Amino acid sequence: MTGDDWNRSAETLHRCERFVARRAGRFLLVELLVPHRVLSTSAECGGEREDVALLANHQSCEATGDAERYRRIVELGQPGYHRAVCAEMGVAADRTAVMGTAANMAYAVHRPAGFEDLRVDAFVTAGVAGNAARAGDPARWLEAADGSWRGVAADEAADRTAADAAPHNGTINTILLLSCPLTPAAQARAVMTMTEAKSAALAELAAGSRQSPGIATGTGTDQFCLAAPLEPRREARLATGPHVKLGELIGRAVLEGVKEALRWQNGLEPSLTRGLFHALGRFGLTEQRALARLAELLPAEQYALLDRNRQAAFYEPGVAAAAYGVAAVLDRTAAGTLPPGAAAEALRQQAACLACAIAARPDDWPAFRAALQDAPDEPVELALRALAAGWGAKWT
Repeated sequence: MTGDDWNRSAETLHRCERFVARRAGRFLLVELLVPHRVLSTSAECGGEREDVALLANHQSCEATGDAERYRRIVELGQPGYHRAVCAEMGVAADRTAVMGTAANMAYAVHRPAGFEDLRVDAFVTAGVAGNAARAGDPARWLEAADGSWRGVAADEAADRTAADAAPHNGTINTILLLSCPLTPAAQARAVMTMTEAKSAALAELAAGSRQSPGIATGTGTDQFCLAAPLEPRREARLATGPHVKLGELIGRAVLEGVKEALRWQNGLEPSLTRGLFHALGRFGLTEQRALARLAELLPAEQYALLDRNRQAAFYEPGVAAAAYGVAAVLDRTAAGTLPPGAAAEALRQQAACLACAIAARPDDWPAFRAALQDAPDEPVELALRALAAGWGAKWT
């Protein structure tokens, strides 16, 4: 697609006196119609700038296995690739902040929020299927001073290129535009509020890290562009934290935008996160593992019935509640809230609730608790034993 083609086919997402946001094909472009201070993660034209006039988000590759595209990006290098992206859109490379992602621009979400004379507009794309991470997770790679990368995890090979090393199959990109001028300090604080909102969205969806058993706070490749108008005749706002209305608007627009973008890109509909495997997947419980083990634990006829009704059983609300109870015990034990010595009994109590839920026999909790007394402490095995006990008792 050439710049002229892009301009002819672009769909206008929003237009106001300050900016116009348009989308076409693999690109989403915000043109700033008045001067703004822009703070961004763009590899070129990034940092804090007052000469940036365009904010771009684009799909740079496919989410999985796009080795040819990765090589192309590396061959061009950051400056060359930046120029190539801008050329496709027909915009000035030296005035454009660019973000890249594997997410589909058709799933980009626009979320506005306003109060009195304040307005915030968030344009978000999001994916967490393969790249979700929690701040402080063990890293897999080290970037050396010369720009080379090497693996630092036990399961990684030695030296690799940045394109090989950096994961691309999950990124949360946010373009955030404010209607009022900010002090530089307030604009930096707005980045914190925006990031907290992103992490809050992931917590609400119980999106697990791919690097640890914890809840993700973002991905390894998240990017942003944050723009506030430069209007010397208007007083710049001093505060953008959650205690002030402007901070609330930032938080609400970004939180809602991230959740909606993840619903489209990854199917993370809140009601579907009640599934057993979403609740305990970050601890190693997959549907394949569950079915294989339940086939061993249940008589053939009972297992066949469960297999035919797996959707109803594994998404039953009580099962989800108990599974999240197991997850909460594990999280609180890892965080040090609960002493390790209390974890085993707390997990058995939650496992008994799991058995009651799938059996639809809440009054049988003491019997299920007793039946699980000698089950292994390993939480996934314990949960599977509870499922087998409850399913086996449901129709007897």
